[in-house]
Amino acid sequence: MSIKIKKNNLPRSIGQIQAKVDKVPKLAFAFWRKTTPKRTGNAKRRTSLKGDTIYARYPYAEQLDNGWSKQAPEGMSKPTFKYIQRILGKAVRKKKNG
Repeated sequence: MSIKIKKNNLPRSIGQIQAKVDKVPKLAFAFWRKTTPKRTGNAKRRTSLKGDTIYARYPYAEQLDNGWSKQAPEGMSKPTFKYIQRILGKAVRKKKNG
């Protein structure tokens, strides 16, 4: 299972937003790992970021992402996408207001 996070091609005149967008894959990966349930540590250990794609390389990745674990009833994708929307939303609001 893998999830690709694409960077938007924003004009350089919106530098703050572009800088935040450039950080999205690393921030999303850190949040994903934090959200991943931990019993034996296998899921966290076998999750990686290459470029702008998060790879969950373990046989039960889809099950965990579908809420199989009580530790992550929403899985990891849904909370991670909400997190990305929050951090990008803050960057957009800052630029509009400041």
